[in-house]
Amino acid sequence: MLYDLNEIQNIITSAAREELLPRFAKVKRELKSDGSFVTEADLTVQQRIKQQLSQQWPDTLFLGEEMTEQEQRDLLSLSQAVWILDPLDGTSNFAAGIPYFSVALALVEQGEVTLGLVYDPLRDECFMASKTTGATKNNEPLVLSDSGLELKHSTAIIDFKRLDKNLAVRLVTEMPYASQRSFGSVALDWCWLAAGRGHLYLHGRSNIWDYAAGNFIFHKAGGYSCTLDGEPIFVNNLQARSSVAAVDNNLFSAWRNCLGIDNI
Repeated sequence: MLYDLNEIQNIITSAAREELLPRFAKVKRELKSDGSFVTEADLTVQQRIKQQLSQQWPDTLFLGEEMTEQEQRDLLSLSQAVWILDPLDGTSNFAAGIPYFSVALALVEQGEVTLGLVYDPLRDECFMASKTTGATKNNEPLVLSDSGLELKHSTAIIDFKRLDKNLAVRLVTEMPYASQRSFGSVALDWCWLAAGRGHLYLHGRSNIWDYAAGNFIFHKAGGYSCTLDGEPIFVNNLQARSSVAAVDNNLFSAWRNCLGIDNI
C-alpha cells in the first residue's frame, strides 16, 4: 500500500498544534490502572488521528496507547499493517507545563517498522523516516557522524526510574560519562539523539508506542542500539523493552562494555 508522507505529516502536526498546544499546562492528569497518567489531551488527539488515518487508509489497522491491553494484543497478532500511536508522549511534562513532549506514530508492516514520525509542537520540529528514505528533521537530512568522544566525555540521556537498582547506583557513583540528563519523552529522546543532542541513551523499560517510531528514526540517522540483553529493541508485541544506544559505533562499544552487555 502507498502512504503519502506529506499527508501523514499534516495529520499529526495539525492535531498536535490544534489539540495539544491550547491545552498545554491547562489539563489535569488522571492515574491509569498501570500507574501511568492520562489527560483529556491524550484521548482527544488519539481519537482525531485515528479517525483521519482511517479515512485515508481504511485497510490499515490502528493501535493507540489509550486502548485496552487486550485490544492492543489482538491488533498486533494480526498480519495486517498497523499504525501505532502515542498521542502524547510525556503526559506528566505536558500537564505540569514542562516543555518536552511529543506525538509519536509508527507504521508496522509484516512485523517490521517501515515508517516513523515524532512531532514536537512547541519547537515545531517534525522528525521522520521511512523504509526507503533516511531520517529527517523538518524535511532536512539527519545523519549522525563519529562524535570523536570517549565515554568519559559524553552526555548521557538516562531514565533511572526503571533501571535495576544496582545498575542505577553504580552509574550514579561511578559516573562513566561527563554528564547525565533525563527529559521525560522516550520518543523525543530518540530523536534528540538522532539530532546529536546527546551521545548515549539508557532506559530500563518502555512500551512499543514509546520507542517504535523514535528508535526507527534514530537507526535511519545512523545510530546504534540494543536492549540490556544485547537484543534488537523492536519486537512486534506488547513486551516492554529496555534500550541502550549511542550515536556512533565506538561509543556504542564502550557503553555496552560499561553496562556488561558484551559479557552476556
